[in-house]
Amino acid sequence: MLRSFAARSGSRLGALSASSVASTSRSGLCQASASRTLTQLSRSRAPHPASRTALQSALSTSLTRSSARLYATESDKDSKQPEKKDSKDAEKKDEDDTKERLEKEINKGLEDAKKGLPESLKEFFDSGNQKPPASDKKKASADAEESGDGEKKPKKKSGSGAQGGAGGPQGQYTEIRINANTILATLVSTYLIYRLTSPETPSREITWQEFRTAFLDKGLVDRLVVVNRSKVKVYLHSNATGSMYPSSSRESGSAATAGGQSHYWFSVGSVEAFERKLDDAQRELEIPASERIPVAYHEEISTGSTLLHFAPTLLIAGLLFWMTRRAAGGGMGGGGGGGPGGIFGIGKSRAKMFNQETEVKTKFRDVAGMDEAKEEIMEFVNFLKKPEKYEKLGAKIPRGAILSGPPGTGKTLLAKATAGEAGVPFLSVSGSEFVEMFVGVGPSRVRDMFANAKKHAPCIIFVDEIDAIGKARGKGGNFGGNDERESTLNELLVQMDGFGTEEHVVVLAGTNRPDVLDPALMRPGRFDRHIAIDRPDISGRKDIFKVHLRPLTLHSSTNLDLLAEKLSTLTPGFSGADVANVCNEAALIAARGGAEAIEEHHFDQAIERVIAGLERKSRVLSPEEKKTVAYHEAGHAVCGWFLEHADPLLKVSIIPRGVGALGYAQYLPKERYLFSTEQLIDRMCMTLGGRVSEEIFFTTITTGAQDDLSKITRMAFEICASYGMNKELGPISYRTEQESMHKPYSERTGEMLDSEVRKMVAEAHRRTTDLLTKHRADVEKVAQLLLEREVITREDMRNLLGVRPFKGADEADQYLDKKGKLLRKGENSAPPPPPEDFGQPELAAKGQEPPQA
Repeated sequence: MLRSFAARSGSRLGALSASSVASTSRSGLCQASASRTLTQLSRSRAPHPASRTALQSALSTSLTRSSARLYATESDKDSKQPEKKDSKDAEKKDEDDTKERLEKEINKGLEDAKKGLPESLKEFFDSGNQKPPASDKKKASADAEESGDGEKKPKKKSGSGAQGGAGGPQGQYTEIRINANTILATLVSTYLIYRLTSPETPSREITWQEFRTAFLDKGLVDRLVVVNRSKVKVYLHSNATGSMYPSSSRESGSAATAGGQSHYWFSVGSVEAFERKLDDAQRELEIPASERIPVAYHEEISTGSTLLHFAPTLLIAGLLFWMTRRAAGGGMGGGGGGGPGGIFGIGKSRAKMFNQETEVKTKFRDVAGMDEAKEEIMEFVNFLKKPEKYEKLGAKIPRGAILSGPPGTGKTLLAKATAGEAGVPFLSVSGSEFVEMFVGVGPSRVRDMFANAKKHAPCIIFVDEIDAIGKARGKGGNFGGNDERESTLNELLVQMDGFGTEEHVVVLAGTNRPDVLDPALMRPGRFDRHIAIDRPDISGRKDIFKVHLRPLTLHSSTNLDLLAEKLSTLTPGFSGADVANVCNEAALIAARGGAEAIEEHHFDQAIERVIAGLERKSRVLSPEEKKTVAYHEAGHAVCGWFLEHADPLLKVSIIPRGVGALGYAQYLPKERYLFSTEQLIDRMCMTLGGRVSEEIFFTTITTGAQDDLSKITRMAFEICASYGMNKELGPISYRTEQESMHKPYSERTGEMLDSEVRKMVAEAHRRTTDLLTKHRADVEKVAQLLLEREVITREDMRNLLGVRPFKGADEADQYLDKKGKLLRKGENSAPPPPPEDFGQPELAAKGQEPPQA
């Protein structure tokens, strides 16, 4: 074994690279190699300590000399023969001369190598590798040899070794820093992985039957150890390990046997059953009680099982710690609940930041139909970009503006365009994001949002659907959720106009219910501007259609301006979202039909789809139901044709559409701003035309007029109670801002209202009956044509009934001619929203008759 170890030591010494020789002196390398060899030798498991000591003393005097011969050059070998020297002083002198010569050769080689280096690297080597005097080197070498430890102590030189970063030119080399925590974590992880993956002792699992026949029956068992009541380790006699399984003995080594280690084990299900079987086996073998095999019981703790036992707890704790550090590190300040942003960031604002680096595709050119509102918003942006223009005149920048209007009119779209062209940071957040199940989260997020905005001032904040947190306080009871909402609102009020609000931060908000907002929020100083965005008029719809028609693939013969003007005329009361939906539906219909481009009739079908719903081809009506629907719609059409103030008829259909509509009549209402009593009465008569037609032509009536009756009742009530158009009640209005459980009038006034509403509805019914009785034949013609074609247009009505007998009644024809040029004189301003008493606003404004049940 000593020969093999010496051979291995020589091979290790011969494997040293030439680069190591170039970095240090050869003599020092030889001594270091000898020291490592002696250290490994001292840790060897030689069974005879005496031999190990003898080998150490023998090699200690020869390894240095052998290593020197190994790394000596040919000239050294030829000129010097250390083995022929008898005197120790001569040998020492030769070694010193050899080391000095080697150092000179190494330094010469380094000088030659530095000639091809850049000037900066030359300065680096010159500053950190100054050659010390020869006397100092000899003195250091002698001190190292006298120490007797066989190792050479390294000398610290400025700018070299571990401190080489400081020796170079300033700012030219990067200093490498190693994190102690990272090293510690790596070492601990490596140790745990090693302990988990490496087996404790080489052992083999056997069965009870194998234990009985191979060990117990032959008397080879020394003792048994039951571990954790589930595993039994078998300890054999020291001279019997390899008798049955010699391969196991060779693998384990004889040293393990001498130490009494277990190489076999088997599992037991029950300790009681194991003890019983062991007693029976020893009784069968007639082993005396005093010589029976001893059994010990141990409880061992396995590192792997312990870690697996605590793994879920450690994983959860680590996850919580990481989330806490992440939330604390990423907080923008201002959060509540224990640090920046609160625990887990739940108190941080969720507002999204948009700036010049963020690409927002929506621009002001994509916003149409709201020129006045767009000018107001652009003025806000100009305030923030050039504040000195206004401050030099003493003007103050407005704190905020609130955008209000019906759904789909473009409030959020205008905010997106502002973010795309503001040129200043833009924070966007929804009002519902301030509402959470935890107390104090809402105010904390408001503080964090404004703190973030002040850091990026000048800045714009947009709160969409602000009515989620801005409702008036003190209503609906003081429950927990209401208190939390009020706390959020109070914080918003303070941040918008309180102490320390000098930064240039503008708040924009959008809502479709401005009537429910708190008065303190709406006052000047917080929301200085109230911008109302209503449904667009005909010119606004034309501009919106141009925006949405531009990216579509239209037919080559289509005139974009002419098409936009026609569609704007056929869609009264449509919002911007409705217009976008019409254009998208037209593209879908064209694609569904396999068309190469979108044509005008695709837009006509899309308008019908938006107004009346999807055509229900699967709904088949019986002949009786179809006839009833035809006469019902014919009554509406004839009343509208012969009533002066009724809207021009565009189309009548008895094709089922939508959820419950069995037929509908589409009109082209004018954009009126004021309604007279005669106009309202004519609308009531036209709405009653379907029910009266059923009464005239059928012996029974149906439920198809339920929606018609609901509309005329509301219209009559509003005429009497809100508009002051009834002679008996006089010029008085009982209309309230919000629904209330208490009526704003007395019981006697309520009885008068009921009486006058009944009189008005009865009068409208009598007038409609007289009209349809007079034009009974016309109703028959229209109903028969509907049963034949299912859809009739304005031209068909004109062929059947002639021109409407009123002056200027056909002025809408100029918008219906597909070949003529569409012109509209005059300039229109935005119309008011349709009155709620005219039935369903979205249907009444679009000129749709109520669906038939």
